[in-house]
This record gives sequence, structure tokens and C-alpha cells, in this order.
Amino acid sequence: MTAFGLSFFAFLIIGVPITLLLAIASITFVFVNGQAQLLLAFPQRMVSGVDQFVLLTVPLFILAGNLMNAGAITERIIRFCQVIVGRFRGGLALVNVMSSMLFSGVSGSATADAAALGTVLIPGMRREGYEANFAAALTAVSSVIGPIIPPSIAMIVYAVLSGTSIAALFVAGIVPGIMIGLALMAYALVIARRRRYPKEPPAALKEVAEATVRAGPVLLLPLIILGGILGGVFTPTEAAAVASFYAFLIAAFGYRTLDGSRLAKVLYDTCLTTSAIMLVVAMASIVSFVFSIGQVPQAVVSAMLSVTNDRTLLLLMVAGALLVLGAFLEPIGALILTTPILLPLGQTLGIDPLHLGVIIVLNLVIGLATPPVGLCLFIVCSISKLPLTTVSRAALPQLFICISVLLLVMFVPQISLFLPNLLGY
Repeated sequence: MTAFGLSFFAFLIIGVPITLLLAIASITFVFVNGQAQLLLAFPQRMVSGVDQFVLLTVPLFILAGNLMNAGAITERIIRFCQVIVGRFRGGLALVNVMSSMLFSGVSGSATADAAALGTVLIPGMRREGYEANFAAALTAVSSVIGPIIPPSIAMIVYAVLSGTSIAALFVAGIVPGIMIGLALMAYALVIARRRRYPKEPPAALKEVAEATVRAGPVLLLPLIILGGILGGVFTPTEAAAVASFYAFLIAAFGYRTLDGSRLAKVLYDTCLTTSAIMLVVAMASIVSFVFSIGQVPQAVVSAMLSVTNDRTLLLLMVAGALLVLGAFLEPIGALILTTPILLPLGQTLGIDPLHLGVIIVLNLVIGLATPPVGLCLFIVCSISKLPLTTVSRAALPQLFICISVLLLVMFVPQISLFLPNLLGY
């Protein structure tokens, strides 16, 4: 395990991509341990890792999100949020968070959320008198809701790695995602009153109706996905296919924004993103194989239990490690490294796999907005043209809110398990 860890972090520091990183660390492990013959099993493990029917949900949900983005959904979501919460002081800050909550039901990606909404909302908030660092930080931190509220690519990957129900994981993420959104909106209201940020006049009933009609097809997509799965109409994989077909109809014939060139770009982007994810999943199979050979999960659990048997301290240790790891790696790569190790620990501590999945994903996506190298921070810094240190300082109180919600979810399991239990999962 030492050889794997040293090679992994050494190449991580010099900027090797996660896909190659996993392969190099695994190869180093087998050579150092004198088991080079195991390299012959690597190709078969890679193929079997991606040869799973449930993984069809990944390209289909990505395609649905890309089709909706081609349909110019960002402006429609933002306008809908404006007519609902724009009347309050700091209305644009509330719009920022509310848009992230709604956008998450389409994209399932924190980075897509930060890029799409940040491009529109950060300049808009600055024009209205909001501090640039506050606008950028709020966009970065609120984007972490993306992989929590379904659909979520990170949840799908965890489900594949752990054998957990995708539908149950989707449902388990709803309440924690909403809690983070409401907590950030409350924070935005307090800051808006303290700094006397502007508010918009109340929207007329006609404007509300028009904005709702324009955004209605977008808002229906998460309902179609969840409603179909929970109602037993279709499986998660079928739900992803239905979502893609629905998104195509809306973008091509509803909004009429999808021409041939845009469709070609949507398909290209979907193939590119899917290929990257599937390659990482394939490498995950190698890592899992190497970990099983070296009995790494058992060793890590034994090491942690040798430090303390206190369940609370162990959960805090796990949360701290995941937050740090999430700041350096994309959630999918971090999930691949940590899930095989944390599943045995969760079983030892008596943690429900659903609850554990929400804890892991929530930790890792918060890491995306955590300095010094949270990816969402870099995205909003690029958009706002602000230094990373400036945005990071402004993000700290908001990150504290997210971590507070995380701790509640960790130590009050029913927050994430209530809905799955209610629905019989």
C-alpha cells in the first residue's frame, strides 16, 4: 500500500491526470510487491468494470443535460427564479442559489453549474452593486448542490461501486441538497440586509406566468426522471433514455434552439465526457483489484480502529480526509479511490450504505469549492477575473454552512434515509 500511496501522490503533485494516475499507482504496486504477472489480468478487469448495464445511465444523463443546455435553459431558469424571489432584498443572490438547485435537476454536475450560471449571474450581480468576491464565492459554493440533488453522476458511480440502488441514492440526496440550498439562501438574506443590496420590484402576475411557461419544460425534467423511477414506470437506465428523448424534443421542437451544428456539438461533448468517465471507471476496476490483492480496505479499517473505537471521531476523521481529497480530485476519481476502503469501515460502524453514499458524495463535492485547489473556485475565478485568495476568503463562511449541513447529515441518518424508507427502499 505504501508503494501505491507514494506513487499516487508523487504523480498527483506534478499534475498527472487522474486516469493515468490510477494506472501508474496500480502498476507500481504490483511491481514493488513482485507480482508483475498480475498485469495480465488488468485488461480483463478494465473491460468487466465498464461492462455493466447500469452504466448506460451515465452517457444518457449527460446527453440529456447537454441537450437541455443547447436549449438555452440557463436564461429560462434564472428568469423563473427572478420572478419568484427577486422581490426580496438581495434577490439576485437568492436567484443564484435557487438557480443552482433547479439546474442540478438537469445537469447533475457542480462544474457545469458553476460555469453555466456563473457566466450569467456573476456579471449581472456586479452590475447591480454586489461585491464581486461575494458573487463569485456564492456561485462556486452553491454549485456543489449539483451532484446531490438528482440526477447525479457521482451517485451513479457510487451505486455501481457499492451495489446500492441508484433510485434509492437519488431519493436520499434530495433532502440534504435542499437543506444546503435553503441554508445558503438564509445566509444570502442576512448579508443582503447587512450590506443593503438592492431588490427588484415584485413581478406582475403576467410576468410570473410567462416565466413559468418558458421554464416549465425544463422544470418537468427532474419530475419525469424521479416520478418515473419511483412510480415503477421505468428503471433508472430507462429513465435516462426517456430524459434524453424528452430533452431532444424540447430543445429541437419546443425552444427551437437545436440545429444540426449544435446537435453535432452536443453529441461530441457527450462522447468526450462519457469516454473520460468510463476510462476512469475502467481504471477503478484495476484499483479495486489491486486493493483486494493487498487487502488494503481491511488494513485501513484496522489502522483507523487502532487509533480509536469512537464512532463520532472515526466519522470526523473520514470527513476531514474526504474534504481534503475532494479539493484535489474530481468526485468520480475520489469515489473510485475511497469507496472500496470506506464500505468495510461503514459496515464495521453499522452505517447504512445509502447513508454512507450520501456522506461520501457530499464530502467530495464540498471539496470542489474548498481552497486551495477546488475546481469550482478556479471556474468562478476565471469568470470573475478575481484572484483565488480573494474568492476563497469570501467562500469560507458559506463553506462553513455546507460543512454544518454535512455534519447534521452524518450524525442524523434520518435526514438522508427518511425519504428512501418512506418509499420502501
